[in-house]
Amino acid sequence: MTLDSPIFQQLVPIPRVWHRMTAVEQRLQQVTVAETKFLTEIAQHGLSAGGKRYRPLLAQVAAELGGNDGPEPIEAGVSVELVHLGSLYHDDVIDEAETRRGIPSVNHNWSNTVAILAGDFLLARASEIAAPLGEEAVALIARTYATLCEGQVRELIYTDNLNHGPEGYYSVIGGKTASLIRTSARLGAITGGADDDTVDAISDWAWEMGMVFQITDDVLDLVASDKFLGKPAGSDIGEGTFTLPVLLAAAGDDGDEIRALLANGKPYSAEAIARVIHLTVSGGYIDTVLDGAVGRIRIAEKAANEIPHNPLSGVLASLDQYLLDRVDAARTA
Repeated sequence: MTLDSPIFQQLVPIPRVWHRMTAVEQRLQQVTVAETKFLTEIAQHGLSAGGKRYRPLLAQVAAELGGNDGPEPIEAGVSVELVHLGSLYHDDVIDEAETRRGIPSVNHNWSNTVAILAGDFLLARASEIAAPLGEEAVALIARTYATLCEGQVRELIYTDNLNHGPEGYYSVIGGKTASLIRTSARLGAITGGADDDTVDAISDWAWEMGMVFQITDDVLDLVASDKFLGKPAGSDIGEGTFTLPVLLAAAGDDGDEIRALLANGKPYSAEAIARVIHLTVSGGYIDTVLDGAVGRIRIAEKAANEIPHNPLSGVLASLDQYLLDRVDAARTA
């Protein structure tokens, strides 16, 4: 689902936000032009696939908390999306991915070297765009990318490992997903002119939202249909990435069987993956994880309620409900 879907227009019924999102899209095309035509083609390859643009949208929404409708929130949105895209180029090299957003990945279409260099270019552009926004913005972007790298390293360490438990899992998704979502909202609020208490509150809200977003994605990878996912269900298991439901199941009553099924390492057979999924679902671990996700949404709601004179209370509540609906969809998938 992309941001031009009617549901997102309904969730965020603020024309200024969508005007700025149009400008974000235009700026993304402008700032990914390099002196070398080939590098421009590579840098814009990921943009051509679209994507949700969820992070720039959060920046534009958060900017409404300060009321600045100038170019600064637009640049904030551009910067966070470039960090996201650059990190995806690098992730695809690490994962040896062949597709991204339905098109050939850069590493598959060209080479790992090209993908790494283009990712570096996008990340450099992100810092360049953030520089005029002030020292705090540049430091925030740099800190966030360091956190993304730490999350990726943790995921590599934990590959094919069933022993890192919930704490390890949360450290991975916090670093790889929630940190940039939090930064998107924080930078949007800062450039929008929000006060410090508001910036902190919307950051706390966005952190929990980012965690829930990834948790539900990971659950859907286990329980949704291949058609819904656009890839085989259980792909995370197939890659040796064991997400929270599987980790809990491996520590439960059927843990010995799950460990035996996964003992020999990759490639895991389709039958082994299907059996692990069955044991995880039948053991009730999907519901346990989703109940925890609902708890995080309640924490996000509390953070939003701490924003003084919040003009976005209805919008944030709608985005909270969107995630609650996503949790329900994962329960019934």
